[in-house]
Amino acid sequence: MPIRVLIADDHQLIRDALTDLLAGSDDFEVVGECSDGGQIVDAVGRTRPDVVLMDLKMPVLDGLQATQALLVSHPEVRVVVLTGGLTPATAFEARALGVAGYLLKDDDPAELPDHLRVVAAGGTAWTAAASAVIESGWESLVASSPDGTASARVADSPRRHR
Repeated sequence: MPIRVLIADDHQLIRDALTDLLAGSDDFEVVGECSDGGQIVDAVGRTRPDVVLMDLKMPVLDGLQATQALLVSHPEVRVVVLTGGLTPATAFEARALGVAGYLLKDDDPAELPDHLRVVAAGGTAWTAAASAVIESGWESLVASSPDGTASARVADSPRRHR
């Protein structure tokens, strides 16, 4: 049975490239796409993916807000952040929300299918840079989030410290 993937990114080019990349493997089925964070919960309910590839910068709801809403209503879904940037605040918040992976768009695309296989099997897939940020400690989050926004969302997280 193939791994069912939903792709959430506001750029059509990225969604198409990811679909093409995954189509090269028999063990993946792209079951849907979302171009904004507000579409994700409904799309997951309709398509029942195993894994959601989630961009962070999207209209309506950003990727972290969409992840929080998604994991409240569909806690069985595995979320992998796939984004263009990494900050301590986003890495800590993603971890606190319970995402299974944090990958960067400039990572080797040939490795993405293997990362998704690991996540679908119950593992995690964090890029080395994101793992290093997580290992550096909570102080990095506090220092990078002077307005407290990330900290407030982390405190309300559906899967804190999963």
